[in-house]
Amino acid sequence: MFLAINYPSWIHPEIFPGVPFLGLLRWYGLMYIFAFGTAYFILSKLRKEGALDSPGQTTTDDDLFGFFGFGVLFLLLGARIFSALVYDTSGLYRQKPWLIFWPFNEAGQFTGLAGMSFHGGVIGGLLGMIIWCLTHKRPLWKWVDAMVVAIPLGYTFGRIGNFLNGELYGRITTMPWGMIFPGAQRFSVSIPWVKEFAENAGLTIAENARLINLPRHPSQLYEAFFEGIVLFLILWFLRKKKPFDGFLSGMFLIGYGTFRFIIEYFREPDADLGYIISVTDASTYLNDSLLNISMGQILCFLMIIGGIGIILARYFITKKQNEK
Repeated sequence: MFLAINYPSWIHPEIFPGVPFLGLLRWYGLMYIFAFGTAYFILSKLRKEGALDSPGQTTTDDDLFGFFGFGVLFLLLGARIFSALVYDTSGLYRQKPWLIFWPFNEAGQFTGLAGMSFHGGVIGGLLGMIIWCLTHKRPLWKWVDAMVVAIPLGYTFGRIGNFLNGELYGRITTMPWGMIFPGAQRFSVSIPWVKEFAENAGLTIAENARLINLPRHPSQLYEAFFEGIVLFLILWFLRKKKPFDGFLSGMFLIGYGTFRFIIEYFREPDADLGYIISVTDASTYLNDSLLNISMGQILCFLMIIGGIGIILARYFITKKQNEK
């Protein structure tokens, strides 16, 4: 029997742990740099293919940088605001909204902007792209199509950053690739099902042990692969086959929403939110029913509906324009 995998002890959230000043540098922040750099590289390649050009309008490097920068700025704003106001249930940020962008905790320790929502990033980024395209008189859906092709591969680094932080792990599992994350909830060995679960996972319980850390799905890596690499390959393949502008934007929302909706069954929901829709009394670390729905799944369902709506609307609008 394969044993559960221990989270590598040499991985720390800090790039240089224990080193004065350099200890503030975190892998998660570095992954953001890799993510934006990768996305910009893909967008630049699309520009060279002419994906952003329109009759009488040739895209310059300044255009590309301005569009990308505006989109990223609004993405970060949306991701942080959405996370603070939707996923935080303490009410702290509603009472003290200036703390949303305050990078220190109450003890004065530097934490960075802990907590970013992908769904909020999508909303913010789209708003930023709409504003830029309208003010610069560029075809919105053509430019958004290019951006959504560039996003997934960059997104991969974000989920790798979550893995390096040892956060956003999945639910408990007996699969041989289950991983024991040091920060995960521990369970009392006096509970019968915990003992049985540990045995099925190939774990040995010490005689004097009172608590045990059970293996979990490395859901960050599932997301990095399916929502990042696989979705990128799908959109990259479709980029020259799209029937109309806006098609790739809709496919991005459908593809991401579908992958994330499924992976949410393996990822543990935020403890303070739990299940938004629940048909059982199961805890968040268990998956007793496919009808127990998390906040992430509700948002993903809305993304799928939105993607279908965009494709249908753009299809009929384009068809009507071609008939004139």
